[in-house]
Amino acid sequence: MGNSSNNHNSDAHASNHGHSKIGLPALVIGAIGVVFGDIGTSPLYTLKEAFSEHYGLVADHDTVLGILSLVFWALMIMVTLKYVLIIMRADNEGEGGIMALMTLAQRTLAKGGRSAYAVGILGIFGASLFFGDGVITPAISVLSAVEGLEVIEPKLHPFIVPVTVAILLVLFLVQRHGTERVGRIFGPITILWFLSLAVIGVMNIFHNPEVIKAINPWWAAKFFIDHSWHGIFILGAIVLAVTGGEALYADMGHFGRFPIQVAWNFFVLPALMLNYLGQGALVLEFPEAAKNPFYLGVPEWARWPMIALATAATVIASQAVITGAYSVARQAMQLGYIPRMQIRHTSRETIGQIYIPWINWVLMIAVIALVLAFRTSTSLASAYGVSVAGTMLIDTLLLALLVRAQWKRARIWVLPVCAVVVVIDIGFLIANGVKFFHGAWFPVVLGIIVFTMLRTWRRGRELLHEEVRKEGIQLDSFLPGLMLAPPVRVPGTAIFMTADQGVVPHALLHNLKHNKVLHERNVFLTVETLGVPHAPSEKRLKIEAIGNDFYRVLIRFGFMETPDVPLALMRSCDQGGVYFDPMDTTYFASRETIVASRHRGMPVWRDKLFAFMHRNAAPATGFFRIPGNRLVELGAQVEI
Repeated sequence: MGNSSNNHNSDAHASNHGHSKIGLPALVIGAIGVVFGDIGTSPLYTLKEAFSEHYGLVADHDTVLGILSLVFWALMIMVTLKYVLIIMRADNEGEGGIMALMTLAQRTLAKGGRSAYAVGILGIFGASLFFGDGVITPAISVLSAVEGLEVIEPKLHPFIVPVTVAILLVLFLVQRHGTERVGRIFGPITILWFLSLAVIGVMNIFHNPEVIKAINPWWAAKFFIDHSWHGIFILGAIVLAVTGGEALYADMGHFGRFPIQVAWNFFVLPALMLNYLGQGALVLEFPEAAKNPFYLGVPEWARWPMIALATAATVIASQAVITGAYSVARQAMQLGYIPRMQIRHTSRETIGQIYIPWINWVLMIAVIALVLAFRTSTSLASAYGVSVAGTMLIDTLLLALLVRAQWKRARIWVLPVCAVVVVIDIGFLIANGVKFFHGAWFPVVLGIIVFTMLRTWRRGRELLHEEVRKEGIQLDSFLPGLMLAPPVRVPGTAIFMTADQGVVPHALLHNLKHNKVLHERNVFLTVETLGVPHAPSEKRLKIEAIGNDFYRVLIRFGFMETPDVPLALMRSCDQGGVYFDPMDTTYFASRETIVASRHRGMPVWRDKLFAFMHRNAAPATGFFRIPGNRLVELGAQVEI
């Protein structure tokens, strides 16, 4: 589909990360356990929402077949065609997700141009909406599973919200221990979940095999003919069937493209459609079952085990979204969109298993607050679709830009597909937009807040670097002057961390001013993040001697890596004749205090927001993994 070099790089990357060594069956099982949790729990609430009072539909023959047809073709076009067959080929060295797609699209455009800036805005707003999805998914998934208690015994209704909150509390509290052990049982539980969906679906289809006709797109078209322009509003419920489609692309780096495609096409999609058709058959036979067609379609003897299995499946779906939030946060951190935060590694073997405490606690508070505020999955469904529809539309637009610029052979058919998908995406967005005052405001407001913070941090960092550069002294003219009357030189290596290799670091000036000494060897160190997931070993380190035992050092990391500066320096002993003894090295860093100004840069309120974020960012010690006892931070005041 793309050019052959793209595909080759993806395969090489997969191989490098051990995909080929693990074996296809294990990768498929792993993918089923992690990737499909969100989309796999959609049958719990999709049809129930479609027949809720909000849409005012009557569960007659043509309407049921119309709804089922819309669900089938939404899954085929929006997930199978768009994500599984097309977007998953747009990989950034094997990694997927909206941030990876954004960097790929930006790479095809002129750096610094308006188009690249617009793509950046689109990508960051999409990532902001993803965080909204990360808050709503655990709330609606677990709530809809626990609502099965009400089907068994209506008197249990008051316990639904407390039980949901308790499950979510436990889920967030165990995050700090890592998911490695729990992750091993995710695959088997999710496989059992999909098998149960398929079996229950087949049992119900036998009651009314007529529903199989829904695969014919005529029934979807007839639904719109019968309901005229009002029919578009049902897309607000249909979008629930495709929530989690973006996760297939975002988690591609963990399992590779092919295992996810195999799992979706031959296992997950058939199981989902059999269950949806079974729910439709049940509603055709017993229209009153529309109030909860998922649980009412389960035999009475199996309802308690099904509630337990559904709860486990929704916890797994929530876990996947939470882990995804950590991953996106780390990418945004590395690409300079959010402040540095503490990142903990929860696995000795898997570098990708991380835990970010701040993100975890913010998510926990937001998710539990949502459950307490909305209280039912039907109320939450009104809030759910906007963030999903918005992210999907942005994915399509970024894909179209990439295809137009790079996929020369495939653009003849991919661009028309993108045009059709954009129309559907806009339909989803309009259908969910009309529910703005019924809950859809929440992800929109949350997305705008997150977007504002991301853009403020990015712009604030640019202004800060401009001010430092403007007020700074050029290194090339400073060093010769310094060496005319050199200060006392003391043993050891001093590493001065700087964002601009051409300017004298503030920390060096402060050290000379207050301590009046210069180390035997001085290194000006810059850490750079590349637009690829993992920096190639040959590009990791660059050392340049500039005379009198002064060196410029550039260390590069990919946006999926956690920077470890001491380790990178220790591995550099064979480059440039420089050996860094960890016990003889002192790191110097500037800690700027931001002062807001009315007459330059951003509006004052954004300056103050940036100053607050900067003040609370994790210190360089933790982020670059520099030992605290080897770091000296020197203050500097900067007005922006």
